[in-house]
Amino acid sequence: MSLAAADLPSDPDALRAFALACQAELSAAVTAVQLGRLQIEKLKVQLARLRRMQFGRSSERLEREIQQLELKLEELEAAEAQSEAAAGTTTSPTARPERLQPKRQPLPDHLPREEVVVPNGSEACLCHACGSQRSRLGEDMTEVLDYVPGHFKVIRHVRPKYACKACDVIMQAPARALPTPRGRAAPGMMAHVLVAKYADHLPLYRQSEIYGREGVDLNRSTLADWVGQAAWLLQPVVDAIRRHVFAADKIHGDDTPVPVLAPGHGRTRTGRAWIYVRDDRPFKGPAPPAAACFYSPDRKAERPRGHLNTYTGFLQADAYAGFEELYYAKRTYPGRIMEVACWAHCRRKIFDAWEATAPPVAKEALDRIAQLYAVEAEARGKSGAERLVIRAASKPLLAGLFAWMEATGSKLSARSALAEAFRYTLKRRVALSRFVDDGRLEADNNIAENALRGIAIGRKNYLFAGSDAGGERAAAIYTLIGTAKLNGINPEAWLTDVLSRIANGHPINRINELLPWNAYSS
Repeated sequence: MSLAAADLPSDPDALRAFALACQAELSAAVTAVQLGRLQIEKLKVQLARLRRMQFGRSSERLEREIQQLELKLEELEAAEAQSEAAAGTTTSPTARPERLQPKRQPLPDHLPREEVVVPNGSEACLCHACGSQRSRLGEDMTEVLDYVPGHFKVIRHVRPKYACKACDVIMQAPARALPTPRGRAAPGMMAHVLVAKYADHLPLYRQSEIYGREGVDLNRSTLADWVGQAAWLLQPVVDAIRRHVFAADKIHGDDTPVPVLAPGHGRTRTGRAWIYVRDDRPFKGPAPPAAACFYSPDRKAERPRGHLNTYTGFLQADAYAGFEELYYAKRTYPGRIMEVACWAHCRRKIFDAWEATAPPVAKEALDRIAQLYAVEAEARGKSGAERLVIRAASKPLLAGLFAWMEATGSKLSARSALAEAFRYTLKRRVALSRFVDDGRLEADNNIAENALRGIAIGRKNYLFAGSDAGGERAAAIYTLIGTAKLNGINPEAWLTDVLSRIANGHPINRINELLPWNAYSS
């Protein structure tokens, strides 16, 4: 924990030691920032060199290396902006080291303008203090770039200045609140950049090129600043969504690999994106759906253990060993996690064996599983109590399927893929049968797999994370966008609304009002 949040000691010697420790902490933080900026400058030099080589000799390898450096730079710059936004709440601007900023260009003249006059507390031009007539001295104008779906526009915030000769004072309304201090991004513009990057899988350097074709000069560094600052502003909403997910009685969990750049090696390593979904709609539950996404640099068992350290209830997931550790029967605090296995995983293993050699035994296994799904089709959309009644028909089907697998599996070659699939299924027969005794549970884990689809599409588009910090930031934004989609809400419109409220000082103790099912409906 930072010393900035610690209580001041009353003893003079202890206070002197505390001051020295604060100085050391500040010095370390400044050094870390300087090292980060040196890395950014080094990457920019490498990128410029590669671009010169690219124009001299076309090469797919060079193009790939340039894209990697572009992504690495945007992650570093977004991380720096996020850190500065956090530091701005505890540190004065003069105490923070300066950093080079790209020269701010005027907003293009061809964009439509919308003028908003900031009122000065009264429509009448009278001095509040003495009642005398005020004279207008001029005005201050701030232009910010906004994005309305389909086109850009510039909003002019006009603040007239008034003077009272009797009081000898000048009065002017305060500047309108914006998400980024000293920035020129309206909430809609920031929301558009986030959704384009994390939902539409457009890296910032590609967005910069697209905006350039529309006559709007926004370099990657500026966009990275907006992403980092927006991620910091939205973190309390991310935390609230995650608390909502883990307050459920039943959740779905899954993970998927995420390529991450390995600094200095010119290649990627494999991180993991984890998803936990609360969705009670299949049994007509009243709670709104939500998805909590996390990032980790590896797939160690301690990762899901850390995510679920406060969770008690049913977890429907695959047979990953890290999840299996959570089902330990002696887990008493905060309570048991009950395993619910996935029939889709079992069926997939059997289908792979059938597709490879088409044995009749595999076809019969698939037909028996299809009978279970026929019952599920009838139960879909019913209440938990109704689903229990309908699923009574599945109990003899399950008993017959397991007995048949035991008898048939003993006749198969132990090393065959089909025998392995049967062993996988029989080992989990208790967890695979739980759904028939609880109307809230599902037969498979498709809810979590569907929630991971957006990340998988980004991976196919070579949208790898530039760093572990970039992976964590992506997981936070995926939490927001995925939850909005589950609730049938336009993520861009909702994020615009949330950023507007945060900029205008929305109280932190009322953060639940910003959640998509409370804050916005399209």
